[in-house]
Amino acid sequence: MSLQYMGLSEINGPLVVLDHVKGVAYDEVADIKLEDGTERIGRVVEISGEKVVLQVFEGTKELSLKNTKTTFTGKPLEIPLSRDILGRVFNGAGKPVDGLGYIYPEKFADINGKPLNPVSRTYPRNYIKTGISSIDCLMTLIRGQKLPIFSGSGLSHNKLAVQIVRQAQIADDSGQEFAVVFGAMGVKHDVADYFKRSFEESGVLQNVVMFMNLANDPIIERILTPRCALTAAEYLAYEKNMHILVILTDMTSYAEALREFSSSKGEIPGRKGYPGYLYSDLASMYERAGVIKGSTGSVTQIPILTMPNDDITHPVPDLTGYITEGQIVLDRSLDQTGIYPPIDVLPSLSRLMKDGIGEGYTRADHSSVANQLFACYAKVQDARSLSAVIGEEELSDIDKKYLEFGVAFEKYFINQGFEENRTIEQTLDLGWNLLSLLPESELDRIDETLLKQKYNPEAAKRFND
Repeated sequence: MSLQYMGLSEINGPLVVLDHVKGVAYDEVADIKLEDGTERIGRVVEISGEKVVLQVFEGTKELSLKNTKTTFTGKPLEIPLSRDILGRVFNGAGKPVDGLGYIYPEKFADINGKPLNPVSRTYPRNYIKTGISSIDCLMTLIRGQKLPIFSGSGLSHNKLAVQIVRQAQIADDSGQEFAVVFGAMGVKHDVADYFKRSFEESGVLQNVVMFMNLANDPIIERILTPRCALTAAEYLAYEKNMHILVILTDMTSYAEALREFSSSKGEIPGRKGYPGYLYSDLASMYERAGVIKGSTGSVTQIPILTMPNDDITHPVPDLTGYITEGQIVLDRSLDQTGIYPPIDVLPSLSRLMKDGIGEGYTRADHSSVANQLFACYAKVQDARSLSAVIGEEELSDIDKKYLEFGVAFEKYFINQGFEENRTIEQTLDLGWNLLSLLPESELDRIDETLLKQKYNPEAAKRFND
């Protein structure tokens, strides 16, 4: 029989304090009953002797110091799981909000997950096709990878997330199932409606599990959202042997909720007021991606985060970059010229792509094309910088060729329609056609035999029309 504690000793923001409490554990869940009979959920976040601090997910408004009743459940926060979660929409705490009733669970799982033994991990290989040329060719997404998108406020990261969810698929015919787990934190109502409507209209909602924390939802619930999403992903991947792509937006909103929570606990702040444990907290979620022995499923993550003032050295993108295996960076100047998706190729990379592309995965010439496109686009930036100083008329003929290549590369390769879903063959062929705009002598990252087969100045003429 569990004890019921009457009254609270203190209320501070989203936190409540109880005295003379024995036998509870960190992260344990408590049921909090208000004077009017309504119930809320709390979680133990601090224990000091017989003094316990609880975090109340629904907020502390209308709680009474005298008449609130608290009962500890003896277990951490768990969510119900079964295959029926596919096609469903939940709030940030894992409760259904789509009007379709409760989930009949096969099991309940702790949202904090279980630590993966590094020895049980297998190296990620094989790619996930997004249908977006700049990603598939130059920063290929590998199954089991964590590849964040660094965006700025007002850029088209939400639109890009919808396109990836709609078009993503595993790139082989193994017969395995593929699904997407989508977690949104602190989004406005119109953005939440946009996500739901887009997934419904494109017919992919039946293969998507959505966890939505709205801007006016309790900020503490925001801390649970990515953990609930990743718990659902791990269940589908490791117990149902599915390939799962997890998209989390916006991790900056999550970090700001963590900062507010840390401040209310009176913890000493670190950089820009974020808690000193922000790195390990982010790592505890990002490291839940991967492929493990004994399961044919995988969890791949694309966290999306907005950089305040487009500052890539801000603590959230900075620490994320240390933990993850690359990044996709969106550029405001490309966005302002009407290019979608506005992916800045040069600071973007995928550290795992070298082992998941090429013969047997994508196409034998993939690595050569990607290296050469990257090298040529780097020279485009050098030519543009020189042009800004001495004027375009004073440039050498080869620099003018690079400027011509740069315009065509951005217009035809990076830029593509929201509805356009390119195969890897179309992407690589387009890359060859663009490279053929340049003299053959400039293509020094490609083997001569391959160059003779693929170099085609005639195909490049259409970019000059």
